[in-house]
Amino acid sequence: MFLLLSIVFTGMSLCVFLWWALQPAIRRDDAATKQRRPLFLRLAWPWVQALRPVCEPFVPWRTRGRLAQGLRLAALDALLTPSELVALQTLVFLLIAGLLCAVFYLLWFPQWFTVLPWACLGALLCAMLPRVAVRSRAGQRQQNMLRELPFLLDMTTLCVEAGLNLHGALQRAAEHGPDGPLRQELHYTLAEIRAGAPRMEALDNLAARTGLIAMASLVSALKQADQTGSSLGPILRAQADQRRSEQFLRAEELAMKAPVKMLFPLVTCIFPCTFLVIGFPVVLKLVEGAW
Repeated sequence: MFLLLSIVFTGMSLCVFLWWALQPAIRRDDAATKQRRPLFLRLAWPWVQALRPVCEPFVPWRTRGRLAQGLRLAALDALLTPSELVALQTLVFLLIAGLLCAVFYLLWFPQWFTVLPWACLGALLCAMLPRVAVRSRAGQRQQNMLRELPFLLDMTTLCVEAGLNLHGALQRAAEHGPDGPLRQELHYTLAEIRAGAPRMEALDNLAARTGLIAMASLVSALKQADQTGSSLGPILRAQADQRRSEQFLRAEELAMKAPVKMLFPLVTCIFPCTFLVIGFPVVLKLVEGAW
């Protein structure tokens, strides 16, 4: 009798727990925004939204501003807020901690007080992966924008010297420039100008969204030319030459770093194999001579 009651109550408790755990997945989401998210984020999004109100009070304003800046540089600010990113990290932490606890307990059967610290440490490292992915995406976008900037400046310079104003030159560069993140940001800036924002304010927003020193220098030069009434052609050409020189210097820097980066795989992978191939016949001859 008691066994039957325990089985019934266990089943009822499991059903209530599953109903509570799967409740966030029943909620509806915006279809247009949902299609832009990656597959993992679409699957985890209901639980991210469920954890967001819990995590939001514990995110400091300074950390929130830093995360917002990182999401803006990675062009993910339309998909994630800082609180949702922290909630995603919390969800990853809980999932990995539970999985590691189960794996450690099933493999070695230790005590819980020895399993829990290692599981929490591994889950904490895995919880940093979303933030590392955002930072990596932001860095990759900035590198792509730096690579595209000289060509777009050349196109803008040609259009200005052909008689177009700055807005028309930027529009032609956005229409016919190479596809990439800088072109997308330029389209967004032109949309801001068409919506009624002042041109220099829109360019300031462009420099803030890209987070590039080169773009801030360009906007500063354009502001100075607009205030003094100088010709834009020489300024844009000088900016294009400077950006191309910086790109050449970055390529030289990466070429100088390549031998240092190759040192570790050479020492750990290639040199031992080489010594093994060379030394094995010598050792074999010595052993045969000894016998």
